Amino acid sequence: MPTGDTVRVTTPAPTEPIDRTGLTLGLTAYLSWGLFPLYFALLSSIGTFEIVAHRALWGLVFCLIALPLLGRWDSFRALMRDRKTAGLLSLAGYLVAANWTVYVFGVTTGRTLDAALGYFINPIVTVLLAVLVLKERLRPLQWAAIIFGALAVAVLVIAYGEVPYIALGLAASFGLYSLVKKQVGPKAGPLPGMAVETAAILPVAAGYLIVLAWTGAITASIAEPVTLALLIGSGPLTAIVLMIFAGAASRLPLAALGLLQYLAPAMQMAIGVLVFSEPLPPERLAGFVLVWIAIALLIVDSLRSARRRPQPRAHPSS
Repeated sequence: MPTGDTVRVTTPAPTEPIDRTGLTLGLTAYLSWGLFPLYFALLSSIGTFEIVAHRALWGLVFCLIALPLLGRWDSFRALMRDRKTAGLLSLAGYLVAANWTVYVFGVTTGRTLDAALGYFINPIVTVLLAVLVLKERLRPLQWAAIIFGALAVAVLVIAYGEVPYIALGLAASFGLYSLVKKQVGPKAGPLPGMAVETAAILPVAAGYLIVLAWTGAITASIAEPVTLALLIGSGPLTAIVLMIFAGAASRLPLAALGLLQYLAPAMQMAIGVLVFSEPLPPERLAGFVLVWIAIALLIVDSLRSARRRPQPRAHPSS
């Protein structure tokens, strides 16, 4: 899934046409994120932490190769020298690693629907964090969305009989990640930012892989070239999709990106039901419906707000 957030930059012309290149890039990014469950399901025989460790390790290798090729090495060095920014990005790195871990665990253990629910809930959690941490004042429709989101969780706990810990973990970790990245602002571009984040978690990731190899508990080996290739490819894949998203974010209005973001969890839900045959009883479906009502309220509120002010564009900050 995504590893970046957006910063609002006010521009005029709220009725300007949608940039076709930006729309193509945005669809490509969100379609790719939507298909991620199919990729990680191929790694279900590998331990969750091992997958995430490989994802971090090879993601950093890709970034270190791409940075000089794309002329972004100086930006990376500048971020590393800025202690405050590097510290925030390091924190962001551990938060996104937590997000990856919960997501991979969900997909590889047959809980893709829970993962999809988490990314549906994420905008609601983001709004809630704006109140609790940033002390922002919410509009009535935003409060209504939070209430419906809470009702969804209550239905899943009481009627379905299970705490949606994967969904809540995903929403909370990515919401906190976005909050930290908001403090960084536009200082860190997508590629340099990801390089700093993955460099921060490299000691833990590499150390974990070394311990697994030393104790003979590692499950991926050169004897399984396809599995090993998938593990190595998970890092560059994460970075490439993020770079595609960055291109979309620089071209599309924030409102357009806000609508596109629901494409990925919708695809993940479809994959969970149609491909992985995960159960969707009425009680669980009721939880999803309540979340969708909350999302609809947020979309209506966003569109109303957009009409009242100049349309912002979204510029990547990670």
